[in-house]
Amino acid sequence: MVKMLLSLSLILFSFQLFAQDSLVLKREFANKQYVNLYKENSDFAYTSPIGETGAPSKYVINGRLTTTYMLLGSYKSPIAFSIIPDFTVRVRDEVSAGVRTPSYRLGFAAYARLNKNPDRYQYAELAFTHHSNGQDQDAINLDGTINTLTGNFNANYLTASYRFGNLTATSIDESYYSFNHRLGLQWHKFFRYEPALDLGFGFTRILYNFSWRKYDQIEKKPRNKPNVKTEKETWRLNTEVSYAVNKIPAKNLMNLQKRLNAEINFNYSFPFMNNVFLMAAVGYYGEDNYNIYFQDRYGYLRFGLSSGFLRNRSRHYDN
Repeated sequence: MVKMLLSLSLILFSFQLFAQDSLVLKREFANKQYVNLYKENSDFAYTSPIGETGAPSKYVINGRLTTTYMLLGSYKSPIAFSIIPDFTVRVRDEVSAGVRTPSYRLGFAAYARLNKNPDRYQYAELAFTHHSNGQDQDAINLDGTINTLTGNFNANYLTASYRFGNLTATSIDESYYSFNHRLGLQWHKFFRYEPALDLGFGFTRILYNFSWRKYDQIEKKPRNKPNVKTEKETWRLNTEVSYAVNKIPAKNLMNLQKRLNAEINFNYSFPFMNNVFLMAAVGYYGEDNYNIYFQDRYGYLRFGLSSGFLRNRSRHYDN
């Protein structure tokens, strides 16, 4: 009887250890997969000849250079941390081809995984960003207008986001889709900023982003080597909407012309392309997000090339 009880206890203890080990492995797998999601959901960099067609100023070429440095992304922790540089320049269509006031953004973000299923993911994100333009002259001209030539711009803000999404089942041709959402709130008033922004700036914005992505299998047949299938993101359709909800002089809460920023962009990658897309975008700035130009509002088109962190994985196989 004693031996039977001891054996039963040993079996139960072994099952408990196995269950604990299995749970630890699931958590570690989720932590690792979520780090990839954090990077995949970051903004694209782009290069655009002519820039925003429809803007009050004419441009030769515009570009945005951004990436995500994952300083903390361990499979041991559900918390991750990154530094995000984000630089935008617009080269003006002038004899000097000047840039005048580039946008420099530098920030960091913390991420918290909210479930263990990367195929139906949920996570929270909190980011701090500094935004300036490298100028130090008065932001307001003597006539009361904004100095967009050499005027100082600086702002600091927090962005809190809830991100969630899901992957579809793989089809017969081995393709599948992902649907990705972001709900967020952005606010500036906790920090120092250029006083000229009090003339009419969206200090508090509600954010919504949606991204629809398609993934395919690309077959490669190198000589004297095993055949390879690479998982490739073929296209990405992004929608970005933000709405300013703070008090703005002479603009009520329903003033869409001033408060709304919106963009839809489509990015397509041919099979021979590696980590790059052809990009086409249409959008509207109620408040141009290019630093000191915040009083400009206009609709625009943008064409060019884009790139970012993509879901690309390879596997070997034999026919």
